[in-house]
Amino acid sequence: MTPEHKTPGTAAAAGGTAAAVSGPGRAGSGTGGGRPRAEAPPRAPGLDVRARGLGVRGARGWAFRNVDLTVPGGALVAVSGIAGTGRTALLLTLGGRMKPTEGTVAVGGLTGLAHVQRAAALGVVPGVTELDPALTVREHLNEALALREGVFGGFRGREARRRRALERVGLDLDPRTLAEELAPDEAQLLGAALALVGGPGLLLLDDVDEGLDAGRQRGLWRRLAGLAADGVTVVAACHDATPAEGLATHSLPL
Repeated sequence: MTPEHKTPGTAAAAGGTAAAVSGPGRAGSGTGGGRPRAEAPPRAPGLDVRARGLGVRGARGWAFRNVDLTVPGGALVAVSGIAGTGRTALLLTLGGRMKPTEGTVAVGGLTGLAHVQRAAALGVVPGVTELDPALTVREHLNEALALREGVFGGFRGREARRRRALERVGLDLDPRTLAEELAPDEAQLLGAALALVGGPGLLLLDDVDEGLDAGRQRGLWRRLAGLAADGVTVVAACHDATPAEGLATHSLPL
């Protein structure tokens, strides 16, 4: 992996910055009762990400500070660090869900929270975008598709679109499976599938190594590398980036 810039060892948590977080950026197209279409949604090309002197400060101090990052579209970035180093806050800032205290961030040349939110999507980010344990895989996918297509649009062919969404992330699951029954890597990939329904150019995932042994971590990083090669920039946070070596194109230790 190519080393990127390191931040100083700021261990303060995000604190009061959580109030700046908005909901997921999966915006529906708002289409109504027009003729349902079964074709796959358009895929945005992977977008380049540029951050300069990026930092977020909350009521309890700096979550992270002095982050510089430059990656091309289609990159797979492993953001690593122990708890308290600001990994989650950084993901939310790169995705336009948290306003930086200092510095700048651009995604595909777009700046400003609203523009970046439309270009980026969150997978599973604990405390922000989590799977509902009581819902099935099918129900999660239906919800994501409804957000994109509108409540009354797209019923015809929806089964095929659900299947394509799972195939894109390499999941072979019984759609009746409850989210609480998924293994941690399956939950991460389902979160990615839900986020990718909207065709973002940047996908952000948090704690991708949580609850996984080294072998399954490696397998998940392979899936994420495949997504990046398929046309989306992926930034994934983890405790230890060792299992991503040779797969992630860039690393950012915090």
